[in-house]
Amino acid sequence: MNQHADTPAEYSLLSHLRELRTRLKIAALAYVIGVAVLMNFSDVVFDFISMPLRAALPPDTPLIFLNAPDVFFTYLKIALVLSIFVTAPVTFYQVWAFVAPGLYQHERHTFAGYFIASIGLLFAGGAFAFYIVFPLIFEFFLGFSTDMIQAMPAVKEYLTLVLKLLFAFGASFQIPIIVMILVRLDLVQVSTFADKRRYVVIWAFILAAILTPPDIISQTLLALPMLLLYEVGILLAKMRGGAKQDSE
Repeated sequence: MNQHADTPAEYSLLSHLRELRTRLKIAALAYVIGVAVLMNFSDVVFDFISMPLRAALPPDTPLIFLNAPDVFFTYLKIALVLSIFVTAPVTFYQVWAFVAPGLYQHERHTFAGYFIASIGLLFAGGAFAFYIVFPLIFEFFLGFSTDMIQAMPAVKEYLTLVLKLLFAFGASFQIPIIVMILVRLDLVQVSTFADKRRYVVIWAFILAAILTPPDIISQTLLALPMLLLYEVGILLAKMRGGAKQDSE
């Protein structure tokens, strides 16, 4: 016979691949259903996320769209992005159910702690952008309006700007988690992070200039939290390192 039975290692690998495929299908199906449902609420969501802009505009100033499909694709983009967050519990449960069996008990607790902290920091970054940064930058930009030059913002461009800033601030607020994970995995020493502060300052403002509109307000309001969170990450890594040594 030319056919050979799978070895235990091959069978285990195939079993894991099948499980991974099944869990990815479940997560993808939940996401697609989320998009279909959330399309019905995209107008309500857009009303909410446009509040900072509408508050900075003169009363009764409408938002416009320049091409016929713009509003549809704006609402679709909102549903696509919002479904990521709404279906996140399903997605992360599938990831957790796939990964957890291969972790020790203390590793599970650590993973769960980092995950919860990461989600909290993601929403904190978004809230900081929405409630503090947006009002300031829109007041700044719209302050150049005159009687002859009036702002008529387009919904498509506004949503693109909002999503870009939310992503930038949400990602930048992950810095403490990244620092702590790199230190915990012994990939980078705490002293190395401390020694590289002067370079981090430069790169923080470079990244802020890339990720935000070309104005000093949003760039500074992104760079400064990045630097502060970098220091927080170093402090937490030191504290965790000290606690680990004490336990040993």
